[in-house]
Amino acid sequence: MATTEASQQATYSQNPSRDPKKVTRREAVTGALLAGWGLFLTGAGVGTLGIVRFLMPNVLYEPPATFKAGAPSNFAVGVDESFKDTNGTWIVRTETDPLSGRDGIPGIFALSTVCTHLGCIPAYQPAASKFKCPCHGSGFRTSGMNFEGPAPRPLERWRIVLALDGQILVDKNQKYQWEKGQWVNPEAFLKI
Repeated sequence: MATTEASQQATYSQNPSRDPKKVTRREAVTGALLAGWGLFLTGAGVGTLGIVRFLMPNVLYEPPATFKAGAPSNFAVGVDESFKDTNGTWIVRTETDPLSGRDGIPGIFALSTVCTHLGCIPAYQPAASKFKCPCHGSGFRTSGMNFEGPAPRPLERWRIVLALDGQILVDKNQKYQWEKGQWVNPEAFLKI
């Protein structure tokens, strides 16, 4: 059988009348096999990359939970949205008591940007001086207290302290909830 294939090979190579543009059956089958194996290996590689990415924790891609916001003098009275997109935090400076809203101790606190109803991101409306959730209409005062819509509780506050270098340090690992009486905690509000 090997001699038959060798003689056919010799015949093809010696046959000048054979059209060089014409593909033989053997060449077609070999090309199809190579293309099939190439597609299979490419698919297996993409699948393997997908599995590896699935097994990697998402925590690697989250922003740090602790960040410095700058000096207290950088913040004017009102809501600062500088850290809304990057850190999910509003920095609020007030001249009133953060619990009652009456004149009192001026200070700064950090509010979470997550609505306590279903987790949407409210938008700050400066003209109305409130946060309004676009999903279901919950409204929050600049203190974080809920006053309209289905939100069951006020926004959460993050731990806020002065770092050794005099900058505001916000720690999202520690949250303070009004309904648990935690807003009176000294680290829930930075007196200035």
